[in-house]
Amino acid sequence: MKIKHNKKRNTAFVYEALVREGTSAILQADSDRRNIVVSLIKKHFSKDSLLRKDLECYRSLYELNNLNEVECFKVIKEARLQKRLIDPSNLFMKQSDLIHDVNKELTPKIFNNFVPNYKSLASIYQMFSNENSPKDSVLLENIVFNQMQSVVEEVEHVELNDTVVNTFVEKFNSKYDQQLLDEQKTVLNLYIKSFVDNSVEFKMFLNEEIKRLKNKIEVAKTNKLFMADTDMLHKTEMIIEKLNGFKDTKIDEHVLTTVLKVQSLVKETTENGNSN
Repeated sequence: MKIKHNKKRNTAFVYEALVREGTSAILQADSDRRNIVVSLIKKHFSKDSLLRKDLECYRSLYELNNLNEVECFKVIKEARLQKRLIDPSNLFMKQSDLIHDVNKELTPKIFNNFVPNYKSLASIYQMFSNENSPKDSVLLENIVFNQMQSVVEEVEHVELNDTVVNTFVEKFNSKYDQQLLDEQKTVLNLYIKSFVDNSVEFKMFLNEEIKRLKNKIEVAKTNKLFMADTDMLHKTEMIIEKLNGFKDTKIDEHVLTTVLKVQSLVKETTENGNSN
């Protein structure tokens, strides 16, 4: 099965590569680069745009997991139908505009960004191709089907260089391992993606994450070390109060960085509590 994959014409890959770039920019406190990424995402993936419609065909397949067999094939069938309704010549033109803007506003290196689910995106791209033989079409559909049913999430090996790591550690004044926690990666990625889905998914996740963090902190307060330290208890109450204040607050980078700090704090507190 030799079906060429052009990642620059893979709408989902370019989108995910931009999300990665935006996450990296936030970590490096590079507001200019972050703003450019957000601007490109808003411009090319706005609601009702052709690239957004194309992206949704991909997302319906790679953002769903643990579906049963019937559900998987129904989603695949509908995704292929919606994909066929997109005018290929118009889509090609819109993709060309996006590629041009990425090259001009950022750098062609964006297309070399590490995207964890690259193989999955490539399989979907190939399955959507109109040049497949009947045999290849069935084989590719089975590959995508297996990916959708997979219960094992791909492990993200985010390649952060020393500059990014040091910037992150310095910015948040932390003493933790020089790598992002899984929950921090999730928050950062959803934050960038929120500029496409109007923050709905991000707000939902953030509300659940804040609830989780508050519960962890409440449990930590029962630790003997906490109870014996009045100052520590006071600061803990201040953290909970701050998290409660985010309920009716507009989500911005201040909220984002605060949640990241608390995630690291909870992680360290939990580990120390277990070791003690």
